[in-house]
Amino acid sequence: MAEETKKVAEETTPEVVFSDVTVRETPQPEPEKLPESPEKPDAPATGESKVEDEKEKDLVAESNSFKEESNKVDELRNPEQKALAEFKQLIQEALNKHEFTSPPPPPSPSAKEEDEKKTAVTAASEAPEAEPVTEAAPDPVTEKTVETKELEKTEEKVTPPGNEETPAAAPPSETAEEKVEAVEEIKETIVEVPAAIAVAAAEEPPAMEVEEPKTECTPPPPEEVFIWGIPLLADERSDVMLLKFLRARDFKVKEAFTMLKSVVAWRKEFKIDELLDEKELGQGLEKVVYNHGVDKGGHPVCYNAFGEFQDRELYHTTFADKEKLTKFLRWRIQFMEKSIRNLDFSPDGICTFVQVIDLKNSPGLYLFKKELRQATNRALQLLQDNYPEFVAKQVFINVPWWYPAYYRMINATFSTRTKSKFVFAGPSRSAETLFKYIAPEQVPTQYGGLSKDGEQEFTTAEPATEEIIKPASKHSIEFPVTEKCTLDWEARVTGWDVSYGAEFVPSAEGGYTILIEKSRKVGANETMISTTYKAGEPGKVVITFDNQSSKKKKLVYRSKNKLSDC
Repeated sequence: MAEETKKVAEETTPEVVFSDVTVRETPQPEPEKLPESPEKPDAPATGESKVEDEKEKDLVAESNSFKEESNKVDELRNPEQKALAEFKQLIQEALNKHEFTSPPPPPSPSAKEEDEKKTAVTAASEAPEAEPVTEAAPDPVTEKTVETKELEKTEEKVTPPGNEETPAAAPPSETAEEKVEAVEEIKETIVEVPAAIAVAAAEEPPAMEVEEPKTECTPPPPEEVFIWGIPLLADERSDVMLLKFLRARDFKVKEAFTMLKSVVAWRKEFKIDELLDEKELGQGLEKVVYNHGVDKGGHPVCYNAFGEFQDRELYHTTFADKEKLTKFLRWRIQFMEKSIRNLDFSPDGICTFVQVIDLKNSPGLYLFKKELRQATNRALQLLQDNYPEFVAKQVFINVPWWYPAYYRMINATFSTRTKSKFVFAGPSRSAETLFKYIAPEQVPTQYGGLSKDGEQEFTTAEPATEEIIKPASKHSIEFPVTEKCTLDWEARVTGWDVSYGAEFVPSAEGGYTILIEKSRKVGANETMISTTYKAGEPGKVVITFDNQSSKKKKLVYRSKNKLSDC
């Protein structure tokens, strides 16, 4: 009974796409007395919530196993090298035959048309032969041949030597000499006819003989096909691109070749080259999908925050009708194409992204509005089908309390390769999880990092320091000042809920400590602490964080002295 119920649920629930795969959504059972968030400080510490918290940790741990493969051909395993060579051979043959750009074959005739043709052929074969409408002219050669045979028969009746009898059929008015002359005259006429026919036949073919050399023209050169600005067969960059298709199909050459041809056809149909130059796409969507910084391996990081569509005006202008929905899809593909053009497809280069999916303010995947669900599913389906192996890591942050259970239910639908790229983190561990893959100075401030828009004192080239603030303890950091100068520093604590203060302690004995910032409570609405202090003498700046909560906190900070302002 349980299996039948599960089957019915799978047939009636919509599908949800996560990056490289499409999964079927399963309705969730009503949670029994679960806290709103297992990580919420005031949530009851029930045994059930602790189990869920531990399972979420296990999800993060088991997802952190993917290692990006090498794109150097000589470092591939032998079966992979053979698959690449076979793949390139198939592509070369297709380029020689112009299979990528040739028009599609005409549609096959319907069954009804086939039956009509068969009926017509059968009727024609059973019908009696029709007599020709016009009579052919008598063949002079045939008539003369008949006359010749009659004369030969007459000659046979002539008495052979030694016989004195006279043939009864011989007319008395003709002599033997006249008959012989007539026969010779007819024979000469018969011989002349085939000669004339041969001359006429010899005069007809010259036109065909002249045309034959024209049909033996040289074959056209192989066609040139480009994807993401890279030719299919050219150099090492082409090999890197082709490896994406092979890995997407587990190095099954024929399946990879089918996928490649499908991608080329889709790009032509979607008019990708024209799309790159299309203007006025994605207005107002700058905070929905955007690139920001790189991870610790140098991969560009793309952030996806579909919670921005809670803005009703933005939602309406994006999904109000079919035309706007199409425009949204074209913008998403244009964004992807432009991002790919900035990648380095050399064997040692970077040719993949890190995707960060922010699930904040998502009431549940099955509760998304219909237009948004259809648009995102369609966009992700296009990315899955036509942009293989462009994701190095997929990090889900601000994961709601219900998601770990949901993931366990759909876990079997993902391939091992896809699951190895997934990382999940709840709201209180999102920043900490991001810092495992992305340096804090590269992470936007809204996600716990130090990178902010607009003018700032620090750049991404100036690294930050990470430390842990223990529960129910104070944590102090000292910035030395060796001479008169201006000191800049910035810091933030994941989850905040701490007190912060700063003071300057001079090096000279008997000097007075100067209060820079009085200790104050830092709330969740404050993204980052950024302070400047101009020191008039050598000493040190001491900043102090007081963590009175029962959880450890992640602290990131950096500082620098501006000697030019001394």
